[in-house]
Amino acid sequence: MEQIAAALGDGARWRIVELLAERPRSVGELAELTGLRQPQTTKHLQTLARVGLVTVFPLGQRRVYAVEASPLKDLGSRVRALIETIEANEGERDVLTRYQAAISADTAAASQNRWADGRAFAFDRLLAAPRDDVWRHWTDSALLASWWAPPSMTVTDCVIEPWTGGRAVLDYRDAEGRYRSAGEVRAATEPEHLEFDLSVLDAKGDTFFTGHYDLKFTEAPGGTRLRLDLRITETTVEAVPFIAGIETGWGQVLDNLAARITQEKD
Repeated sequence: MEQIAAALGDGARWRIVELLAERPRSVGELAELTGLRQPQTTKHLQTLARVGLVTVFPLGQRRVYAVEASPLKDLGSRVRALIETIEANEGERDVLTRYQAAISADTAAASQNRWADGRAFAFDRLLAAPRDDVWRHWTDSALLASWWAPPSMTVTDCVIEPWTGGRAVLDYRDAEGRYRSAGEVRAATEPEHLEFDLSVLDAKGDTFFTGHYDLKFTEAPGGTRLRLDLRITETTVEAVPFIAGIETGWGQVLDNLAARITQEKD
């Protein structure tokens, strides 16, 4: 497929294939129709022949070329499959569009530190599992690491210790760098309530901003109603990309949690 795509990537060769799709043609005719010299035309035809896109028919002193549909059908199938995959995942592109717009809006607002202090977010999810199971997904480190990070990230440390004064840590990395958050649990009542602070840190350990998380786990028909309230403080100008991504990012993360719980049930 790569060789076929490369061969068709040249405009002159693409035009030759278009002409041959109408009917077989000689080298001279193709040269005349494309405006190329015959040696150039012959070279392009040889390239197309090497990847199976055309077949040459020596007819005495003439050499006539015909296009082969089979390689193009294979390429078409691959392209259609690619298009279907793109269309099935258009939501991922929409996430980037929303994130870009949020960064632009917050950049305009972030003229000084503390610019977003007090901003609040609320998330609500009905999770198809008992409260004890949902609670474990927040307080068991292995379970927490399985969903609390974007899929492109590798979690290196992830813990929420469910007692007052316990550690709250999220440390993950990707090919572009390391991302660290650290804080403290303020309150924990199993399996009903969990409250903790988490500061997003720069490479020196200084705070970009701090998030104050308040989670309530309520029994509901079909499972557990999770309510997450988040309020941010200590915001710096440099925190714009993080704060702009909170709403979309936590939406994705909670989707990950719901999917993880569903997988375990199945």
